[in-house]
Amino acid sequence: QVQLVESGGGLVQAGDSLRLSCRVSGRPFSQFAMAWFRQAPGKEREFVAAISWSGIATYYGDFAKDRFSISRDNDNNMVNLQMNSLKSEDTAVYYCGLDRQRRRSSTSTYAGAYQYWGQGTQVTVSS
Repeated sequence: QVQLVESGGGLVQAGDSLRLSCRVSGRPFSQFAMAWFRQAPGKEREFVAAISWSGIATYYGDFAKDRFSISRDNDNNMVNLQMNSLKSEDTAVYYCGLDRQRRRSSTSTYAGAYQYWGQGTQVTVSS
């Protein structure tokens, strides 16, 4: 059984930082790309960041490029998202996703490429 469990969300003030983590079980983690998406109330799920299965390549949504950083810890089957300089518009539920395809050659930024999802962790940024 594949499980993804996110943690690290919370209520912070604008300008603060948060570090989200996602622990994966039930798959050979090091062979799958991982991604973070977010969804705010009344909006569609939005791509935040992705990291290739090798960990060499990373991808970011335009809003995340200068403030967020994705990383993976294959020893502990975890993917992390460091979020700095948070803004009120970053308020959303953040989800981690595990790729459908093992060792995908080109990491996807589309939600449909990710087969398994965590339950989500709420991030609320007060202005």
